[in-house]
Amino acid sequence: MVSKSPRRKQLLEEMGLCFKVLHTDVDETYPDNLTPVQIAEYLSQLKLTPVNFSEYTENDIFISCDTIVVLDDKILGKPKNEDEAAGMLRQLSGKTHQVISGLTVATAGTMMTRHSVTEVSFKKIKEKEIEHYILKYQPFDKAGGYGIQEWIGLIGATAINGCFYNVMGLPTALLWEMLDDEMMR
Repeated sequence: MVSKSPRRKQLLEEMGLCFKVLHTDVDETYPDNLTPVQIAEYLSQLKLTPVNFSEYTENDIFISCDTIVVLDDKILGKPKNEDEAAGMLRQLSGKTHQVISGLTVATAGTMMTRHSVTEVSFKKIKEKEIEHYILKYQPFDKAGGYGIQEWIGLIGATAINGCFYNVMGLPTALLWEMLDDEMMR
């Protein structure tokens, strides 16, 4: 798995997969003309660019994922501070947004990229709830400024249409399907 996300690592472990984590650093800048789905897929592939596939065997499989939050065609990235996190949660409050993950499975000779889209609806979130969540959970490493599996998801999410685990950052059913496709070649 090419990721720094502890949530993705946890989900892979829960899927029963044997894996190693590779940390790569890439500039996550993307071309301006891409749609949100294309952005998620582009960033997923981009994370694999530092990998020197020739150093691995043909049986090694690489997994890379990038998750974005989209509200009204605007991407809400990872907040840099408490003010940005609070602003994102205020924007999401009382609305439905999309969580889009680009997922890439690659070997030395192949690369397959797909995506998963999940709609998440939030109740009107009170200001004191936003403040409590940010102070207690520090959601600065999470797209959109929240983790669905945390307190704010428990008290604020009113509907989820699509893969729950996609909202956590890894569309597990899609990954299993892609791994099955890759292993059956």
